[in-house]
Amino acid sequence: MPTIPQEPDGRNLLAGKRVVVTAAAGTGIGSAVAKRALLEGASVLISDIHERRLAETADRLEEETGARPLVQICNVTVEADVEALVAAAVDGLGGIDVMMNNAGLGGSVRLVDMTDDQWSAVLGVTLDGTMRCTRAVLRHMIDAGIEGSIVNNASVVGWRAQDEQCHYAAAKAGVMALTRCSAIESAEFGIRVNAVAPSIAMHAFLEKVSDAQLLDQLSEREAFGRAAEPWEVANVMVFLASDLASYMTGEVVSVSSQHP
Repeated sequence: MPTIPQEPDGRNLLAGKRVVVTAAAGTGIGSAVAKRALLEGASVLISDIHERRLAETADRLEEETGARPLVQICNVTVEADVEALVAAAVDGLGGIDVMMNNAGLGGSVRLVDMTDDQWSAVLGVTLDGTMRCTRAVLRHMIDAGIEGSIVNNASVVGWRAQDEQCHYAAAKAGVMALTRCSAIESAEFGIRVNAVAPSIAMHAFLEKVSDAQLLDQLSEREAFGRAAEPWEVANVMVFLASDLASYMTGEVVSVSSQHP
C-alpha cells in the first residue's frame, strides 16, 4: 500500500477571502477544510450544532495554524439559525466570499426497515440543510455584489448504489442536482457553485459510529488500498473555492480512487 502523503503547506489560495464552514466541529472533513482555509490565508468562521466540540475545534485550529476562526452555533435544519449564521459572518468577517456546505447526516438501514423519521432526518440535514445555507448565502452575495463561491459536500453514493444507503444516497444525489441548478441561476452574478463527491474519508467520528468491517471493505475497494485523509478532500474543496477554478461551476468532482 502506498504511504499516506504529508499534508502540504499553504499556498495563499484563499488569501483575503472570508470563508464559512458548516459542521466543522470534531475531526472530519469540516474541520479539515477550515484548517486548510486558514492555512491558505482566509479569515474563517466555523459553525456546528455542538457547542463544546465547536469551541474545542477552534482551540485546536488556532494551535495548528496560528489563526483562530470565529465560531457560531448553527442547526442547518432551522431557518433562523442559518440566517443568524450569515449575520454572524457579515458582522465578524465583513461578508462571505466562500461558503463550504459540509453538514450531513448518515446512517445504515435497509429501505424495507426504514421509518419516515429516519428518511426525513437524513434528508433534512443533508439536502434541506444544504439548500437552506446555499439560499441564504446566495441572497447575501447577490445583495452585496460579491462574486463568491459555494462548495457543497456530496458523495459518490449519489452516483453509485450501496446497501442500506437509500436515504443518504438520495440526499447526496439531491445535493448534486442542487449544485448544478443553483450554479446556472448564479452564473449571471459571477457566483460559482460546485461540489465534491468523496468516497470514504477516515476520521475518529466515522470510526466511532460505523461498522469497522464495512469501513475496511470500503477502504479496500480504493485503488490506493486506503481511505482518504479528511485533508485530502479539503484540498479539493479549497481548490474549487479558489481563483484557480474560476471557470468551473455546476461541477461535481469525485474525490476517490475507487475502482470496479
